[in-house]
Amino acid sequence: MAQKFPRDRFDSIPHGIERVGAHRAPARRGARWIAFGWAALATVVLAGAGIAAVAVFNDRLNFDDVPAPSASATPVATVPPTIAPDIPVTVLNGTTTSGLAAQASETLTAGGVTVGVASNADSSDLQETVVYYAGPDLEGAARGVAQLLPEADVRLNEDFASEGLQIVVVLGADYAEQVAG
Repeated sequence: MAQKFPRDRFDSIPHGIERVGAHRAPARRGARWIAFGWAALATVVLAGAGIAAVAVFNDRLNFDDVPAPSASATPVATVPPTIAPDIPVTVLNGTTTSGLAAQASETLTAGGVTVGVASNADSSDLQETVVYYAGPDLEGAARGVAQLLPEADVRLNEDFASEGLQIVVVLGADYAEQVAG
């Protein structure tokens, strides 16, 4: 019971193209690479969106504006510098310049500070001069010592208290340059 239908435009296939199925031409050249490219792009976009969402969820990404520091910010309160002749100061030379601890000791003694020990530090390559104090009650005396030494910084370090030292001056290369210049 096969019927014969009249010829139509679907019966004429261009030369060189084989029929793939009913009314279908073969796939275009490179179509698989285009599909792969779109899939790769979608993967990258989805992965990036997922990473951003996790970062926002975990508060690692902050979109809030950070206010600029105002000019009316209150300065950090510090203890005023004092000279405490009853507190012996240890002076350590942290450079390769010989006699630097003795020179600093003379400067401190002339300023009214009692120097207990002047010696070399364990390291001889320190860059900055620091006045360490062992407890918060010694900050004023440490600042008084730092005023007598140019470029000296003041820091709390309670490790010296275990060795019986209250204020320790460690001279660095910046002090050696000041004395030499």
